[in-house]
Amino acid sequence: MSHKRIPKRKAAIAAGSAVALGAAALLLPHANASQDGAAGNAAPRTLKAQDASALAARLASTLGDSLAGTYYDSAKRQLVVNVTGDDTNAAAAAERAGALVRHVDNSTAELKAAARTLRTKATMAGTAWAIDPRTDKILVTADSTVTGARWDRLQSTVRSLGSGMATLKKSSGTFRTFASGGDAIFAQADGGTVRCSLGFNVTADDGSPAFLTAGHCGVAAKQWSDTQNGQPIATVDQAQFPGNGDFSLVKYDDPATQAPSEVNVGNGQTVQITQAAEATVGEQVFRMGSTTGLHDGQVTGLDATVNFQSETDPNGVDTVTGLIQTNVCAEPGDSGGSLFTQDGSAIGLTSGGSGDCTAGGETFFQPVTTALQATGATLGDSGAGDGNAAGNGNGNGAGNGNGNGNGNGAGNGNGAGNGNGNGAGNGNGAGDQAGGDQSGGDASATPGDGTGAGAQDGSGAQDGSGTQDGSGLTATN
Repeated sequence: MSHKRIPKRKAAIAAGSAVALGAAALLLPHANASQDGAAGNAAPRTLKAQDASALAARLASTLGDSLAGTYYDSAKRQLVVNVTGDDTNAAAAAERAGALVRHVDNSTAELKAAARTLRTKATMAGTAWAIDPRTDKILVTADSTVTGARWDRLQSTVRSLGSGMATLKKSSGTFRTFASGGDAIFAQADGGTVRCSLGFNVTADDGSPAFLTAGHCGVAAKQWSDTQNGQPIATVDQAQFPGNGDFSLVKYDDPATQAPSEVNVGNGQTVQITQAAEATVGEQVFRMGSTTGLHDGQVTGLDATVNFQSETDPNGVDTVTGLIQTNVCAEPGDSGGSLFTQDGSAIGLTSGGSGDCTAGGETFFQPVTTALQATGATLGDSGAGDGNAAGNGNGNGAGNGNGNGNGNGAGNGNGAGNGNGNGAGNGNGAGDQAGGDQSGGDASATPGDGTGAGAQDGSGAQDGSGTQDGSGLTATN
């Protein structure tokens, strides 16, 4: 089952059936806080990914089209801001804020105009494009089905954009949405059982408990269950697909359902989701899905357009705009699953892509911020702060200061919670695979051995798997 059942059906985010595939990559915290330079200091600031995303959003809001994109340089831990021409005012403002200014040729307006040309002349199944601020170009991708005259047409359109405006590459896979039949959240449709993944629990604008998932899941079926062939527990309230997004708001049928704002990442551990945030190219992100479990990668493009082959019309195209492009893998059944950051920011909902978690590929995500704005929903739940809810502070909650909850929260600091909070792993190895609540055994059998979320006193690594920030998470690329 994709979300935990506890008294009053307290739903947790979908756990994957295969959390530890391939080489394990630890979800490591940035131990040092951001180093803020003094106002007016032109030296770029050293930033955590979360702070870089927040700074990028502020600069975009204040400088608007004067910026030609931003991205996070994870190696140098700096926010890079693209500025066109001789716009000294924008450059100075970005430098004062602590960003590294980079002068580029293509403006945001020019890149968006190129994207519109692609949509007019090259909309065909198996193609996608996104703005890549690292190259200051449109990245155009064609899957393995784009051949012959269709490939020639795409090449011609890209060339027509002019030198230095776009790059074209081939993907070995086939673009498709990732709904499937099998595990997590289930629905019955004309073609049989549909399986997707629960994304993030939210509160609807009328105060009722709900969750976000992919729009193509919500379009496929109205009622969803937590077990295959089980009784429905939630009903689609809103769904968008195709068009300007791929998201659904699904309300729990029982208004007493407690839906905690957390992602169940397997191994008996969760990540507390504290906010929704915009994606930043270059930042590390983590995806949880019911088929492939926990995987990580980087954001590679924004404002992506994807042209899926229509599942209802053999000659049709389902175009979705405004997506996030990443190199995180996904497979059928992962649709709707959560894309989030190490520090608990909700970023996206799995839409579709190409490839798989063996060969890799591209995966696209619906931005959570857009889905929340469109549906009127908010992150968080009425049960936050009760029992095991992670707090923001010292003591038993996760984070710094006084926690919002009195339970055993997972978060930054030593073990789970900075202080005397109990570790979110209790020294045990990975369990809870395939969405279950299995006992994990000792740490020697787990990826990430020796760096686990603290044991009894929350003091950090002892026997468990994971990281000393208390999250205890391992991811596979």
